[in-house]
Amino acid sequence: MTRPILEIQGLTTALANSKATILEDVSFSLQPGEVLGVVGESGSGKSMLALSVMGLVPKVIRRTAGSITLDGEDLTGSSPEHWREKRGRDLAMIFQEPMTALNPVMRVGDQVAEVLRRRGAPAAKARQAAIDLFMQVEIPSPEQRVRAYPHELSGGMRQRVMIAIALAADPKVLIADEPTTALDVTVQAQILDLLRRLQRERGLSLLFITHDLGVIAEIADRVLVLYAGRVAELASVRKLFDSPRHPYTRALLASIPDTKGPRGRLVTIEGAVPSIGTMPKGCRYAPRCTFRRDICDKEPPRLGIVGPGQAAACLQPFGFEQPKKRLWHDVRNSH
Repeated sequence: MTRPILEIQGLTTALANSKATILEDVSFSLQPGEVLGVVGESGSGKSMLALSVMGLVPKVIRRTAGSITLDGEDLTGSSPEHWREKRGRDLAMIFQEPMTALNPVMRVGDQVAEVLRRRGAPAAKARQAAIDLFMQVEIPSPEQRVRAYPHELSGGMRQRVMIAIALAADPKVLIADEPTTALDVTVQAQILDLLRRLQRERGLSLLFITHDLGVIAEIADRVLVLYAGRVAELASVRKLFDSPRHPYTRALLASIPDTKGPRGRLVTIEGAVPSIGTMPKGCRYAPRCTFRRDICDKEPPRLGIVGPGQAAACLQPFGFEQPKKRLWHDVRNSH
């Protein structure tokens, strides 16, 4: 097996001057050319995980344990200057809302070229590279579009500009933090197709964060399920959909609308993700879990192997009935 391009071991972050954790003992690896999907409800820690990998954690949050290794180099204790050197060149990120991520008073072409200018490229070469990148991300009339301001572009075009910025320095790892959330369904499909094509052509390792399991079925090779800052399950996309081993994963899958089945009430998960500082002592999902036992309230379960290529953090990972349909196949075909 090849060496992971990105490896996270026991990553734990907490509020400064507090013991309240945001991420706790998060571990996973990302292989070269792999697409790893990260799913979970709002408040599960998905965006904090992305910011931690990028070295962009706010000062009010501190890392208390764990390591971040990129292509064999431990970045855990790196200086801000070293993190800046890694960002763009080795690590890049597509943010959720391009209208707030892009500079409103700079032409979009200049924002792409700026990445290359900071790497020492001459102005003319950087501008031509921006035009070429606009062509790669399928922006029509790139010679004209590079002179546009963000407000002059549609939401889909702005997201394509964000992708061009992220790809400008040819990174090894690309993090996409819910890149299609603010887009309509048609544009969302176009952006997903674009990301898949660029990922294959460039051999990118992609960490794709979303709350949409339909998107995960479409794009991911493996899936990391986060709940309240902890890893609930980690498996290949097909195993996760067809044989989930954590009750939270099972509940998320049950909440996918059945577009081909009979009309009925949408399944929901009762309750909400616990907030920082109010985490249960045992399993963080226990208060919402329909398979809860007394032991679940006493100790937090650790992530353990429950099958070939599948791990779950549950004290009873085989204690519930498995789905009887080919859910991965059904969801992927209907998305």
